[in-house]
Amino acid sequence: MSWWGKVIGGGLGFMMGGPVGAVMGAAFGQYFDRGFSSIQRDESLGYGSTERVQTVFFTSVFAIMGHVAKSDGRVTADEIEIAQTVMRQMNLSDNQRKVAINLFNEGKKEGFPAQEVLAQFKQECGRRRNLIRMFLEIQIATAFADGNLHQLERGVLSYIAQELNFSHDEFNDLLSRMSGQAHFIEQNAVEEKLPAAYELLGVDASADMPTVKKAYRRQMNQYHPDKLVAKGLPEEMMEVATRKTQDIKAAYELIKSQRS
Repeated sequence: MSWWGKVIGGGLGFMMGGPVGAVMGAAFGQYFDRGFSSIQRDESLGYGSTERVQTVFFTSVFAIMGHVAKSDGRVTADEIEIAQTVMRQMNLSDNQRKVAINLFNEGKKEGFPAQEVLAQFKQECGRRRNLIRMFLEIQIATAFADGNLHQLERGVLSYIAQELNFSHDEFNDLLSRMSGQAHFIEQNAVEEKLPAAYELLGVDASADMPTVKKAYRRQMNQYHPDKLVAKGLPEEMMEVATRKTQDIKAAYELIKSQRS
């Protein structure tokens, strides 16, 4: 049974408790007429289980996404679109989509306990560093959605990165690589795509080919869809990770072909 099936059948949010459980209760409660309190608990979904981490990831990613979108004072159409794009890439069912929208709206509310949610998310994920990095990237993509990174948005993203134990340099490197990915996708001419390809891989254009190849392999390993799902990425988000690896591979192949 998938994580979603176990949530429906086992009242995971009710069992979990904490700020993430509270956010789940608010979002899922609008979907379940009977509420979590009348659903039998599934005690097999204990701390550290893959399904539990997948549920926490799903809950946190959309709630924090709403929080980031509202950080500059208003939620733009582009920010709503990026949330909807993630939902489309996940091929969510109608019921899952309703819950994701409810979570996004919970994150937009005044007084949303972002710090507490992030703390529990980090605790639940444990040492799954690549999974946490994927979470942060989705939040960065939300902020970049309208083509500009507002100062308030950058501040919120920096705070999220800090709460998830990313250093200042790691955060800036991630911002640079995601900016490179966006430009790589947008551009058509080789002379414009090539600088973005280097930025996406996180290497300087003067780097030798072994260095470029090492960066490529490291990122392919970090974003391997099957490995991320095994760590707790919801199965529905495999497409998001797959597209990431496709862009990384395309960037590497472009650099290799130009150097040949």
